[in-house]
Amino acid sequence: TVTFSLLIVAGASGARIKDITTVKGARSNQLYGYGVVVGLAGQGDSKIEYTQVGILNALETLGIRVDKADKSRNIAAVIVTADIGPFAKEGSKIDVLVSSAGDADSLQGGVLLQAPLIGADGKVYAVAQGPLATGGLSAGGQGGANIQINHPTVASMIDGAIVEREIPMQVVRDGQIDLLLRNHDFNTVVKIADAINVAYPGTALASDFGTVNLRVPELFTGQAVNFIATIGNLEVNPEVPARIIVNERTGTIVATESVRISPVTVSHSNITVFVNPNDMAIIPSPFTAGVPTVIQQNNVDL
Repeated sequence: TVTFSLLIVAGASGARIKDITTVKGARSNQLYGYGVVVGLAGQGDSKIEYTQVGILNALETLGIRVDKADKSRNIAAVIVTADIGPFAKEGSKIDVLVSSAGDADSLQGGVLLQAPLIGADGKVYAVAQGPLATGGLSAGGQGGANIQINHPTVASMIDGAIVEREIPMQVVRDGQIDLLLRNHDFNTVVKIADAINVAYPGTALASDFGTVNLRVPELFTGQAVNFIATIGNLEVNPEVPARIIVNERTGTIVATESVRISPVTVSHSNITVFVNPNDMAIIPSPFTAGVPTVIQQNNVDL
């Protein structure tokens, strides 16, 4: 017996503008770098040249000069990536992701040595260092049996990097601000502009289907942050596209309010689903003003 749950998701009754838009100019930037992870208890890289060069350079920085690295497989070469958010200040911390670049079996229990993170312009914006937290494991036993959960060669570091350089951001240009919709829609962008104009007349203009141009009113001259915070709390009813999401594993079907189902028959394996819309007329009682109302019912039979 297979049971499908059909959930109808109604359109948003009121979403805050700051939840469905972003401010142009206030964006994140991607950082990346190369690093060496130590303390892997024999699960690190085999004899890979760039891994050996990495640990030799790290030792030389500490004043230790050697000609070749050990073959204990306790180290691994990794690529470190991170997103630095807008207005991140020097000394603040950001999360990083550490991924094996060699043939290490696992990064579990490893510690990342100090690794600079650079931006697209080649400048260092943060430095990462610290213990790794893996979300997976890999284990094996006699007879060749083994099990692996998720990816043990990818680890995360919460607050693992310290910002060393700020990225300049500019959100106000010539007294104007642009709001960018997360999900572009003509009706939603017009609703946002109308809601802002009700509170501050003549301030907002829907310039295209994904942008609302704002003119900072005189009341907020020199206080653009206060203006953005104020309009961000205004509520609008965004347009929700007609969409059906089917979870094959749980048998759950989620449909948005705009979905309309026509007569259809779906067959899969030994399951057949019939959708039969029926029109039913509701006649008003005598001596009342009104017209007959037609209600459409969708009967779902399995």
